[in-house]
Amino acid sequence: MLKVSDSLNQNSHLDRLLDEAYDEALENEAFKELVSKLKLKRKNLKKYTSILEESSIEYSHCKNCKGLVECKNKIDGYAYLPRVNDENLEFSYRPCKYKRKFDKLNKFRENTLLFNVPKEIKEASITKIYKTDKKRFDTILWLTDFMEKYKEDKHQKGLYLCGNFGCGKTYLVAAVFNELAKDNVKSAIIFWPEFLNDLKSSFNSEIKSEFRNKYNYIKKVPLLLIDDLGAESVTPWSRDEILCPLLQYRMDEKLPTFFTSNLNLEALEKHLAITSKGDEIIKAGRIVSRIKQLTCYQEMISKNLRK
Repeated sequence: MLKVSDSLNQNSHLDRLLDEAYDEALENEAFKELVSKLKLKRKNLKKYTSILEESSIEYSHCKNCKGLVECKNKIDGYAYLPRVNDENLEFSYRPCKYKRKFDKLNKFRENTLLFNVPKEIKEASITKIYKTDKKRFDTILWLTDFMEKYKEDKHQKGLYLCGNFGCGKTYLVAAVFNELAKDNVKSAIIFWPEFLNDLKSSFNSEIKSEFRNKYNYIKKVPLLLIDDLGAESVTPWSRDEILCPLLQYRMDEKLPTFFTSNLNLEALEKHLAITSKGDEIIKAGRIVSRIKQLTCYQEMISKNLRK
């Protein structure tokens, strides 16, 4: 059985070790500065020496940092720092001033839902639009005009924009959506072939609510871009039960809807007509008719910017 005197000796020995470790850590200027800001008694601080040393390294990095691209911490833009709570310390990752500034400037991006689109689309900007090619001018002018009109009247027609692969169709529309997002306008950009696959998967799963939530969101979102329409494998389900009701709702509610495609409307109609059930021209025509009601039409044949 452990004697009381032995227990006291062990506690005393442990206390000496904590003191020695704390004194040694104090030789580091960053550690010393960090603990001085906490305004806790030494007996409280020395229990956290090891974790405070780790924290002081990140604290030191932040003191000398010039921006997010130079961040040396374990998580970019965050420092693992202590906070006093009832004479004890709690540690957590906290954003630095550069991260907070970045998040504030980019908060508007939360207004745009992106589904399976490249990172460059998320960061699309009006100021970065490629303007050298004159073949893009008409489209840029149309989108600029739409953006100005939308601020006054939310019930504008969208755009059916067809053109060659890589000419920047999606980027142009995304840049407009991102600009309007700064005014807190919600939008969604969905890569249509993959979105259909995802809807089908969630519909076949036990979580039917996931299917309904995804579908209802894009149906009702103020601005919608259906990207790469015509690249999907057409089925009666995708055309008649998903696309047709979606377009009908947005047409009835006068919600601006945009499309990008490598197919013009005539080619799209032929594409939508062919399913496992044969050639269904009438049903395909209904879809194209709704698209015409929802949009203005433009073709943009331009330089392939993905080369």
